[in-house]
Amino acid sequence: MRNLVYTGFMSLDGVVDSPGGGPGEEHRSGGWVFKDLEFVPEAWSLKGEELADTTALMFGRRSYESFAAVWPGSEDHADYKELPKYVVSATLSDDAIVDGWGPTTILRSTEDVAALKEGEGGAIYIHGSAELARRLSDAGLIDQYNLLVFPVLLGAGKSMFGRADRDKYMLTLRESESYPNGILKLVYDVKR
Repeated sequence: MRNLVYTGFMSLDGVVDSPGGGPGEEHRSGGWVFKDLEFVPEAWSLKGEELADTTALMFGRRSYESFAAVWPGSEDHADYKELPKYVVSATLSDDAIVDGWGPTTILRSTEDVAALKEGEGGAIYIHGSAELARRLSDAGLIDQYNLLVFPVLLGAGKSMFGRADRDKYMLTLRESESYPNGILKLVYDVKR
């Protein structure tokens, strides 16, 4: 069975909308992970640690389209280039898949994601994709959350956590760290 890991940047009030402020990120405070905050390199070490565990990437349609426009040619994301990618979308057409960015498979439903998890292979990391993360969390499919929580309150925007009326589930803190600029690293496993 494969683990499904959501990795994201989150404001203290739970917003994951437009952290980098790049194309397709229209939040009024877009780029909030870089603005008004001292750069502390060790606060970003989680991203390098994740790469060692990543065997595939998963995106929702909008995040795939945004990342596919930038990541294939980005030196910062070169290690992701040949990894298998899964796009969860009922509307993305096969001809919208970007050439030269590793093998890409379109999954059409939450059930397809559940079936993928049942197969052989290592961890699949979800980048961005707040709406997808909410759906998969509500379906009980996410196994781990890797979060960098930023000392900012954004007040509005997309959240990775849904408000669906469902039974609670508990998390186990695997790892945490705080940094001098106020960023918190929180790694949780979902109790099953």
